[in-house]
Amino acid sequence: MYADENVITIKHKVLNEVARLAFEGKLDEERDHIAAKLIPGPLPQFRCCIYKEREIIRQRVRLAEGKAPGAEDDGNIIQVINSACEDCPISSYTVTENCQNCLGKACINACKFGAIEPGRHRSHIDASKCKECGQCAKACPYNAIAHLKRPCKFSCPVDAITYNEYGLSVINKDKCIRCGKCIHSCPFGAIGTKSFMVPVIEALKSGKHVYAMAAPATEGQFGPDITMASWRKAMKELGFVDFYDVGLGGDMTAAYEAEEWTEAYKEGKKKVTSCCPAFVNMVRLHFPQLADCVSTTVSPMCGVSRLIKAQDPGAITVFIGPCVAKKSEVADQKIEGNADYVLTYSEIRAIMRAKNVKLEPCENNDQIASTFGKRFANSGGVTAAVLQSMKEANADIEVKVQKANGAAECKKALLLLRAGKLPFDFIEGMACEGGCVGGPSAYNDQFSSKKNRDALISQADDRGIHENLSRYQMDSFSMHRE
Repeated sequence: MYADENVITIKHKVLNEVARLAFEGKLDEERDHIAAKLIPGPLPQFRCCIYKEREIIRQRVRLAEGKAPGAEDDGNIIQVINSACEDCPISSYTVTENCQNCLGKACINACKFGAIEPGRHRSHIDASKCKECGQCAKACPYNAIAHLKRPCKFSCPVDAITYNEYGLSVINKDKCIRCGKCIHSCPFGAIGTKSFMVPVIEALKSGKHVYAMAAPATEGQFGPDITMASWRKAMKELGFVDFYDVGLGGDMTAAYEAEEWTEAYKEGKKKVTSCCPAFVNMVRLHFPQLADCVSTTVSPMCGVSRLIKAQDPGAITVFIGPCVAKKSEVADQKIEGNADYVLTYSEIRAIMRAKNVKLEPCENNDQIASTFGKRFANSGGVTAAVLQSMKEANADIEVKVQKANGAAECKKALLLLRAGKLPFDFIEGMACEGGCVGGPSAYNDQFSSKKNRDALISQADDRGIHENLSRYQMDSFSMHRE
């Protein structure tokens, strides 16, 4: 389930207003007035009253500035907007009209926490005492107790979401893999991410050398006529010094991952990919015993950033894409030479609106990546690129790769690897179903954009991975974390 149009509209209005004020240099002066401007009253637009609506806007403004929405900040890039979360049903278990108010009171007898009380017409569950064990529902002979699954908790692939004593959702940062799946699962828009939007705007205004880098998933997202050349034109109008298609980084990662896989195969070791930060977070937080299995090859984002910084040591690099976990790769993993900031499509479009810059149709002639690097954004694309690189390097081995598509498959593959029962040599882990093209902040869903994406990529030439990389000074920087 995805956030409805109202939630997305509110989010975009806040981002647009913060971006505009940041460019005008009026954010400090006007931030306290944003809520009243967007919610003028006197009638509420989407909540019980204008005061709650304005509080939600205020907390969203803080996220747009890169801050936690409330007073406490645990450091996680994904945060709960408590004022919005308060509208969600507090109790996961509720007594329905099917209750016959029977004499047996099996539900009350089954509860070890005294959370169920007899009522005049039906039993009642005290949410403040309920521990959500579900024993009452199992005991009821009439199936009169329903389990209401909160979308955020139900969507989390690693059980990182619980509730506090007030029924508000709490994200455990030590479990959260920053995949962002919960964000668009919440129909109240109560979960969001901190934004790097303001520091990017300040960097653009300062005249520093700021470079834009678009994720390979970008092709096809915005229609059949919006090419990488379209993005280059728009980004330069915004003030970026230059623009890169991170499909080039896909070529880089594939080439060096191929070398690493070949060596590991000969030594009888198994490896897992490192390009999806949510998958890497899953390994490190939930399967720490397998941390050494993570490839030391850096992600395509980091590879392109290092290439740019090798050419321009004072450069500031900004990654643009559909991935929330990429913010975590920058904020949490602290990899030297990586991108300085990450923006989602919503955030870069807010910056573009603030400067009245639009993506316009352009010829598809901005080609700096092979088709294998471009396909890195699809599930199975990493494997195809690495195998192609092995083929080009005449590696005389045949490897078997588990293409884990989505967090559930990633978890299953890692469980088998930990148990020593994985029947594959390597794991390609993609936390989002379909790959990066299915990211939580995609502009368009992967099925709608597939035709456009396939058409744009089909127009690229047939250059090989190693042929493409020969055009760049790959020896001027490292493609490994250490």
